[in-house]
Amino acid sequence: MTETPGVYKYYDETGTIIYVGKAKNLKKRVSSYFHKNHDNARLRLLVKRIASIETISVDNEYDALLLENTLIKKHQPRYNIRLKDDKSYPWICISHEHFPRIFVTYQADQTKNTCYGPFPSHRTMNAVLDIVRNIFPLRTCKLNLSEKNIREKKFRVCLQYHIGKCKGPCEGLIDHQEYLEYINSANQIIKGELNGVIRELKKSMKEHSKAMEYEQAQLIKTKIDALENYQSRSPVVHPSLKNCDVVSMISEGEHEHICNYMRVINGSVSRSHSFEIRSTLDETTLDIFDHALLEAKQFLQGFFKELIVPFYPETSFPETKFTVPKAGHKKELLVLSEKNARVFLMEKKKRAMHNFELKRQNSIVEKVQEALSMSIPPVHIEAFDNSNIQGAYPVAACVVFKNGKPAPSQYRHFNIKTVEGPDDYASMEEVVYRRYKRLMDENNSLPQLILIDGGKGQLKSAAESLRALGIIDKVKLISIAERLETIFTYGDSTPLYIDKKSPVLRFFQNIRDEVHRFAITHHRKKRSTGTIKTELTDIKGIGDKTATALLKHFGSVEMIKAASKKDLEALIGVAKANIVREFLNNK
Repeated sequence: MTETPGVYKYYDETGTIIYVGKAKNLKKRVSSYFHKNHDNARLRLLVKRIASIETISVDNEYDALLLENTLIKKHQPRYNIRLKDDKSYPWICISHEHFPRIFVTYQADQTKNTCYGPFPSHRTMNAVLDIVRNIFPLRTCKLNLSEKNIREKKFRVCLQYHIGKCKGPCEGLIDHQEYLEYINSANQIIKGELNGVIRELKKSMKEHSKAMEYEQAQLIKTKIDALENYQSRSPVVHPSLKNCDVVSMISEGEHEHICNYMRVINGSVSRSHSFEIRSTLDETTLDIFDHALLEAKQFLQGFFKELIVPFYPETSFPETKFTVPKAGHKKELLVLSEKNARVFLMEKKKRAMHNFELKRQNSIVEKVQEALSMSIPPVHIEAFDNSNIQGAYPVAACVVFKNGKPAPSQYRHFNIKTVEGPDDYASMEEVVYRRYKRLMDENNSLPQLILIDGGKGQLKSAAESLRALGIIDKVKLISIAERLETIFTYGDSTPLYIDKKSPVLRFFQNIRDEVHRFAITHHRKKRSTGTIKTELTDIKGIGDKTATALLKHFGSVEMIKAASKKDLEALIGVAKANIVREFLNNK
């Protein structure tokens, strides 16, 4: 084994590559795996699984890094760091045709096109394309516009020509050199070099203005305004800064590393992207940062001469000067890059929490489906509860759960209309009928599961309503009796046994508690309204509005009775104050 720079590959017994690494000195690096006691358990397992070794010598460390990166992406060895590939990102391409066209692709072919990208953000890419297409009348068709085909008049202009979006190269209506000048300017815009394009447009605008071609001058001014508006969206760090790139890296724990790169052109940030690298063994920060730099370089299709970094990397990059700023505008750039990395990390955590919550919700829905032996998952659940005091102010409530989560905007409460006295069964029958009659009338979807707060009596009453509506076989109907937390299923005389520690039972209890809370809240409001009517609106000459104003101001009937004549007169006037005082004093 040589002592030159290179790459080593470890294979297991099946001939699968399990690790790829780079080294300044292949012999020393490979032998270190077998002559050291490793603290990392995963590294010890790797060494134990190595069945054979292959090495590749290269000229320098940078070539070793390139080869290592390529092999990791190709083979994705189990024990290597995880590198994000760019296959899923779009590119903007300019074809090498006689009349070039600009298009988007996911597979860049640099032999047939000049490709820019990849663009991590579709929004950024579309913003670039929009500005190019709005300023330059370039063709969007896929016609073969060779000199021969144009000369033989094989094509006719399309709608794009008639609406001013294309100059008609298919019929030779635009000079070839003029078209290429448009392409050259589009090239600069895509690369982020707007100043040169703006400068040329201003020069052209002045020439048209001097020639008193004011319409043409105004058209060019509109394009300049569009470019300057687009340019103003890019964060300006400092106009004195020339073209440079920035790469930063932050770490979250031992194995998660977020890298950000920014491209700065004439003091403005033209491109920025963050990505993740996960380490698996005992890779050093310098090892990981080398890969981060290489990824950024491939995204940007090469670095500018100056590259701003938080610390000097282990591997030198050809024709690249590394700068580690301590203060000033370059330091501000580095801080901005690190801030972008932290924002990316925060958003990643939010997505992970959201996905975890969705997974948890889907899990409980699946568990309910299994516990109740349902053929379909109950993604839509509704629950009912009644509330009254000795038959007074009877109300009911319905709560809705979607995908295991409350949907408060779809909650409904009901005032009992047809039941006299404290009849809980009849009240349940009424509200269930009203709820699903309305859903059917409005062609809304029915729930897969209905939960009734109560025992067999309430369950039977709800079933009567569903049977009357003809949907008893279309939904699963259950009830939960609060005292023993027993689950009854319609059509089964035996209670359903669910383990007291089961998440399904806790889920049902949460739904039951929620509908109970919602029903009680509505009942309290109804009771409050009933108090006004019985104690104040019985007074001749005092209506709901006056009674409400009195209770809102004084808080209770007792406080109204204790209020002074002056305070009452100030609130409701002399005549009504006398009526209220006389009634309450004689009560």
